[in-house]
Parts: sequence; C-alpha cells; structure tokens
Amino acid sequence: MPELDAIRLDKWLWTARFFKTRKLAAEAISGGKVHVNDQRVKPGKEVKIGAMLSISKDNYRWDITITGINSQRRSAKEAVLLYQETAESLTKREQQIIQNREQRELFDFSGKDHKPNKKERRLIHRFKQG
Repeated sequence: MPELDAIRLDKWLWTARFFKTRKLAAEAISGGKVHVNDQRVKPGKEVKIGAMLSISKDNYRWDITITGINSQRRSAKEAVLLYQETAESLTKREQQIIQNREQRELFDFSGKDHKPNKKERRLIHRFKQG
C-alpha cells in the first residue's frame, strides 16, 4: 500500500478515532470545533504530516501535531501513533478529567426518581405528621 502524503481532514479525524463517523467529524469541523494551524477550515481540507490541529469535543480540548496518515481506521493502539499531543494540552485535559470526576462524586445525582422504600416512606410520614 503506498504511503499517503495528504488526506481529507474529516477522514483523518475518523481514522485517528477522535470521532466515531466521518459525518460527526465533518459536522465538528463545519461547526468550528476543529482548527488547522489556528485557521477555521472545511471538512475537505487536505492535511499533511506536521499540521497542527486544535480539536474541541465534549468540553475537552486537544492540541496535536499530525505524525502519521492512515487511509483506513485501525485499532486505538495504532490510532494513537498518528498524532503527538502537546504536554500542556495533555496536563490540562487530565486535570479537567480529575475535576469532572470529583464533581460527579460530590454531586452524585443519578437523575432517576425512584419510588421510596419502606424506611424512606416511614421517614416521610413522620416528617409530614410531626
């Protein structure tokens, strides 16, 4: 298989496993969530090795440099080899993940309303009567 020197941005984001489908990648690019060399671009933009990308997804941000190009989507282990993330981006994202985890533990809302069990019903009745 010949080595590619350029590939569409939406296809590269899909092969590097930043997005599950090319359509999601194209929508993110069109929505301004992905920048190439600090420029807003279109999904069909050809990217080459050495291009700098800024990707915003799910309140996280990656600042990466493209180090490889694949025409097909492969395993996650191989996908990680297609880019090099900056140290600042990595530490900032890890801190944000830790912060989100702590917030979830503090405010543990399951979001589901449940039917009170027998003990909880007794407490409710005592509260209403007393």
